[in-house]
Amino acid sequence: MYKSMKDIKSAMERKNIPFWQAVCEEDCKETGISPEESFAKMAAMYKAMQDSDAEYDETLRSESGLVGTEGALLRRAREQGKLISGDFIGTVMEKALRIAESNACMKRIVAAPTAGSCGVVPAVLNSLKEARNLSDEEMTKALFVAAGVGGVIASRASLAGAEGGCQAEIGAASAMAAAAMVFLLGGDADMIDNAAAIAMKGLLGLVCDPVAGLVEVPCVKRNVLGAVNAVTSADMVMAGVTSRIPADEVFDAMRTVGRCMHEDLRETGKGGLAATPTGMKIASRFE
Repeated sequence: MYKSMKDIKSAMERKNIPFWQAVCEEDCKETGISPEESFAKMAAMYKAMQDSDAEYDETLRSESGLVGTEGALLRRAREQGKLISGDFIGTVMEKALRIAESNACMKRIVAAPTAGSCGVVPAVLNSLKEARNLSDEEMTKALFVAAGVGGVIASRASLAGAEGGCQAEIGAASAMAAAAMVFLLGGDADMIDNAAAIAMKGLLGLVCDPVAGLVEVPCVKRNVLGAVNAVTSADMVMAGVTSRIPADEVFDAMRTVGRCMHEDLRETGKGGLAATPTGMKIASRFE
């Protein structure tokens, strides 16, 4: 696992290979498998992401009854032209909600990088695939890019809400998705770095405050936030906007911010939205 975006870019330059391949080769080195096996495993993950979207059941609600069916509301609003944000962003929002709801309803998802943030990466990638008619091979390469960024975040900071707050879950997923989107749009390594940095900066300090300790409220709808943040971050980069702070330093700042967070704001269900009168009333129903 690479410990910095700088290391990935150095490997790219030294071997004259693309970003995704540098990540793939590192995976092969760590796991002892061939490039073909590594690619096949990643392709299977992307297929599972597609399935988690396609197999959404708009009639299901979670066991708690707190989430479910709202992905269908977005679909209908989008199809009726009611969303001011437009069709592409509307599709991203819908898919993020569908997949995150599926997680809460115990259907099959891909933790990317966590179950609580499972809707972000597939929402962005699946929407872009449909919009640009991209191949599964290109999507698999994009997942390697996302995985490379996620690996760096895991190494320099954390991917656990219990350790770093929701910036470590939705924030990390958003950075991964933004990087993957820029790759698919033809961006180079520096642009991938900028996209990851901008996406993470936008969600820096996001707390983890699950109501009743369940990965449902506000977790599911935060997937929409993370996915849309990824798209806008990628769009800025493709327009020529850069991050004044490089991604590695942003991830270091994320680690510091996470350590400064009170434990009530790190997945304990004790602070933030979980501590509101309504949040506590909901929690009391499950005691």
